[in-house]
Amino acid sequence: MTAPTNIDPKDIQAHLAQFKGDKYRDGWASLWDKGDNLPWDKGFPNLHWRTPWSSALVPGCGRGVDVLLLASFGFDAYGLEYSATAIEACKKEQAENHSWYRVRDQSIGQGNVTFIQGDFFDDAWLQKIGVALNGFDIIYDYTFFCALDPSMRPKWALRHTQLLSPSPAEAYMEHLSHPGEDIPYNDQGLIKQDPLRAPSKAGLERVAYWQPERTHETGQGENGKIEDRVSIWRRRN
Repeated sequence: MTAPTNIDPKDIQAHLAQFKGDKYRDGWASLWDKGDNLPWDKGFPNLHWRTPWSSALVPGCGRGVDVLLLASFGFDAYGLEYSATAIEACKKEQAENHSWYRVRDQSIGQGNVTFIQGDFFDDAWLQKIGVALNGFDIIYDYTFFCALDPSMRPKWALRHTQLLSPSPAEAYMEHLSHPGEDIPYNDQGLIKQDPLRAPSKAGLERVAYWQPERTHETGQGENGKIEDRVSIWRRRN
């Protein structure tokens, strides 16, 4: 398995900050075209839970390791990438390291794996794979959110409500209680929270939140302190 290049995440953030709005796609694709392995792509999965739903989407799936792991648990797993180079990396990972992703439960079997090139915010890729809106039981977003310019985050949140089925679970690193609405940030890039602001009617509700027992080095602060957090959300209806 190819070892990721050691790149400072701040350098990646500075690079992506040059591509505002919908141009984020070009910034992301250019990293793959140069052959850079992003610092949050560790070359192996970071999934810590198992659920009984049947279809799972991994947006910005990178090399596809989480997609392959989800399929090993029986999910029909879809990996979405805008970069054609990344899609080729996914197929290479599947071909060369399939033994890493053995079937976890023989009574359930192996799920299907589909890698698709497309823009997360556009419906064309859904049509290619024959999945309708609100067609995914799980969306696993570990670092896709982090790669987006903050101006894209309201659109990101709204898109999740369009893709999730009525009774899903979702794991990622940020809240979705006000999808499509602008969220203010301070000069340090932190959200200006308003405890009196009621959740949007279209918002998701958080049902669990915890600090993982272990994570990658990029998710750790000084002295190995874990800074990553995991949250699970679901639709209110």
